[in-house]
Amino acid sequence: MEIRKYGKADEALLFDLLVDEGDEWSDYHGPAGRDKYGKVLETSITYLACEGTLVCGFARCREDDGFGVYIYDLLVRKSYRGRRIGKRIMERVCRDFPDQPVYVMSDADPYYEQLGYRKEGSIFQVRAG
Repeated sequence: MEIRKYGKADEALLFDLLVDEGDEWSDYHGPAGRDKYGKVLETSITYLACEGTLVCGFARCREDDGFGVYIYDLLVRKSYRGRRIGKRIMERVCRDFPDQPVYVMSDADPYYEQLGYRKEGSIFQVRAG
């Protein structure tokens, strides 16, 4: 499994993952959202977890001028869950930004609590910078 940064050439592969997730991600891959999310990906720092040409997971984040890195989206393909892919992606973000705090915007609190991340208000701190 390779974890690498997203490039525009990966767009169709990433949207395949989003479509595979169904209605929960339809705001991103549906007719009204696909172009908008494609533009957001161009201005974000996005990581892909790939097995060959299959995107098994991804995270989309933004760096806030030295005040921290915020992860907005984290998703692992259903058939690949339970393999610590999400954790490996988060570890890659932390390695790439060693001097900054890393936060995740979450609606899946139990997952991040299980990883041992500390909740700070409505977000989880992955690592203090």
